Amino acid sequence: MGKRFMHNRAAVVTVTFVLLIALIGIFAPVLAPHDPYVTDILNKFAPYSPEYPLGTDHLGRCVLSRLIHGIRPTLGLALLTMLGTIALGAVLGVMAGYFRGVVEEVIMRVVDVMLSFPSQIMVFAVVGLLGINVQNVIIANVFIKWAWYARMIRTGVMQYRDRNFVQFPRCVGIPERSILLRHLLPSITSDLAVLASLDVGWAIINISTLSFLGLGVQAPIPEWGAMLNEAKDVLTSNPTQMIAPGIAIVVLVCCFNLMGDALRDVLDPKEVEK
Repeated sequence: MGKRFMHNRAAVVTVTFVLLIALIGIFAPVLAPHDPYVTDILNKFAPYSPEYPLGTDHLGRCVLSRLIHGIRPTLGLALLTMLGTIALGAVLGVMAGYFRGVVEEVIMRVVDVMLSFPSQIMVFAVVGLLGINVQNVIIANVFIKWAWYARMIRTGVMQYRDRNFVQFPRCVGIPERSILLRHLLPSITSDLAVLASLDVGWAIINISTLSFLGLGVQAPIPEWGAMLNEAKDVLTSNPTQMIAPGIAIVVLVCCFNLMGDALRDVLDPKEVEK
């Protein structure tokens, strides 16, 4: 797999780019040229310059510094959402696809109910009921999205459930837990990796949307969606303030989507050839 990864240019470029963005976010206090919270109202809307490469916002804060510090909440919350969604979806999807019968019927009927509601409206409803804070944003996204992943993972499990490498351990009396962990889960690893990478892009858009609407990360925290929310108030006087966070969101989401396609090619080349 290592050789396939190194020979796949898209996988190498996208994974390297994501790791670079993550490292920039980790070392944001060192790399950012200014404090993202310090305001200087006399220096508001400063143009691009060596001191302020992306200018300043309506409060005189360095846009580049806020963009760099915004990597942590934007990417960090998206990763937490992805882990929660994949974990819950994988557990229920594996149970439904492997045990079948009553277990499958109960889980899939719940999935059908969850998928019957518009996801974005349900996220707004959950956040509205629980209150506006970061924890509730993550809970709302996990609560709404797990059903889609449970259905996808169940389909993958059903493809391998009746294979010999799963049926033989059952015939010789190996516990179900060992079969799931040692034989079945490794078979759907590629599906989980692709779904996880795609889920991060979806989570970034969703969290940024909630922050833009004032339901997610609140000012003055420099999250990219919150930066867009602040920029819309000065859209007529300084429209360029929306460019940096907007482009950052688009580029990062596209990178995760491309990474998902590239990882699928690396982890499951036979399926791609079909």
